[in-house]
Amino acid sequence: MSRFTPEEKVKLARHPDRPGTADFIDALFTDFFEQRGDRFCGEDPSILGGIARFHGRPVTVVGHRKGKSLEENLRCNFGMPSPEGYRKAQRLMKQAEKFGRPIITFVDTPGAYPGKEAEERGQGEAIARCLALMSALEVPIISVITGEGGSGGALALAVANRVLMLEHAVYSVLSPEGFASILWKDSSRADEACGVMKLTAQDLRRGGIVQGVLREPEGGAHTDWQAVFRTMDAALTRELAGLEKWKGPALARQRYEMFRAMGQGLPPAGREEP
Repeated sequence: MSRFTPEEKVKLARHPDRPGTADFIDALFTDFFEQRGDRFCGEDPSILGGIARFHGRPVTVVGHRKGKSLEENLRCNFGMPSPEGYRKAQRLMKQAEKFGRPIITFVDTPGAYPGKEAEERGQGEAIARCLALMSALEVPIISVITGEGGSGGALALAVANRVLMLEHAVYSVLSPEGFASILWKDSSRADEACGVMKLTAQDLRRGGIVQGVLREPEGGAHTDWQAVFRTMDAALTRELAGLEKWKGPALARQRYEMFRAMGQGLPPAGREEP
């Protein structure tokens, strides 16, 4: 039993000093080559992605980027991507499939940017295409929710063969503030909503929504980055090795069946031979 309540876990997941995508890339990967732009409209810094090596193996890495300083927060729109970010992610994932590279994604966003200009440029369409693309890719995909996983903006990078969460990360259909506003017409009841929403890693693991929970240091990931990096490195190594036996179509089929089984009381697709 965690000593942190759901509302305390939300605060930990949002802690500004938690390691983010850029930090995981620096610590766990070598030869990272960032790729920018969606080849359609522009560049969105709130999605960071490119090619790298993980223990010598070429991989594609994509993740949300919130930024650390106020200046970087503003430049990255506090980790809320626009359509350009999701189209950039699609471009990198298609490239990964073409060259047979596994895909690793890091999820940490309050949600996709809901502004008028994002909707005008096709926000919903961009997210939907991410979901459709990831459902059908024939390379291994591992997604890790490292902080806050909010709504379709998070799911757009989390249709994976294995979905993992850091111990104090959260993952939900919307924010507790939004939930309280819709259900009770009172956003001040956000702390109460945290307990109702079942958004913690432990709740989601019990429900079969995620396949693994990665331990954090006492007090949260922000207290000891190196310990988090070691845990993450071991988990990614283990999961990649487990997916190596799957062949292209079987990877897509396992991913599809796992997501179809969610919420239906069915056993999720596991590690059995395809």
